[in-house]
Amino acid sequence: MIVTDKIDEVRQHRWADPSLTWGFVPTMGYLHAGHLSLVQLSLAGNERTAVSIYVNPTQFAPTEDLSSYPRNLEGDLAMLEKAGVDLVFTPSDALMYPPGFQTTVSLSQVTQPLEGSSRPSHFTGVATIVAKLFNIVQPTRAYFGQKDAQQTIVLRQMVRDLNFNVEMVIGPTSREPDGLAMSSRNALLSAENRAAAPVLYRALSAARAAYEAGERSGELLRETMRGMITAVPQAKIDYVSAADPRTLEELDKVEEGVLLSTAVFFGKTRLIDNILIYASENTE
Repeated sequence: MIVTDKIDEVRQHRWADPSLTWGFVPTMGYLHAGHLSLVQLSLAGNERTAVSIYVNPTQFAPTEDLSSYPRNLEGDLAMLEKAGVDLVFTPSDALMYPPGFQTTVSLSQVTQPLEGSSRPSHFTGVATIVAKLFNIVQPTRAYFGQKDAQQTIVLRQMVRDLNFNVEMVIGPTSREPDGLAMSSRNALLSAENRAAAPVLYRALSAARAAYEAGERSGELLRETMRGMITAVPQAKIDYVSAADPRTLEELDKVEEGVLLSTAVFFGKTRLIDNILIYASENTE
């Protein structure tokens, strides 16, 4: 496995044989089984697989947890080598944002609600760093997790709008046995908050059950989630949402599917989760 923090080395290995397909999994490190599930999708679907490990500062607001974001590069590299990854890109801040850097990628509509309303600069940071990584690695396919549902919608829009020559592949959310969506931030939870956090998935599942029983009122689906979460003292709701899966506009009535999602604080740690329901089938 090749590990490099140099752009020219990434490109050298990427284009050593132009006939090979490359999958790419961008990460912020502190890897868990959810990341590895995306790696496995890439390994199964491509002849080569690259992973990036970079905690991108521009997607964190000044009040957010950049300094405390968990890191374990040595452990990450061991996991990736065992998995069979071909190339790992570990750039520095100075490489990705050199002196004089002034270009950003921003999207005007799908970034506004949900995460965008709580974290206004977040998706500009995400879109900018992913655009840079796509230009550096130039993968055939890129792999992201459904847990970050709005991120997948934003990045798909960016790929369409800017004509990136990359196929987007979205992997299902990986969960702990108690339903909690796997996230690097879970490591920041106290024991009490970790025990409380599975309420997110229970609330989403309750709303899905209501939908499956025939409920089509967006507000009642939101209220189902809100009621379950507020019953847990450790949980402080940022938002609950029942939105159009394409536009992310809140739905009064569900007609062609719905993205159920929520963001909740447990202490200082903010967790997100979602369930995507299509009109013809239920898919998480």
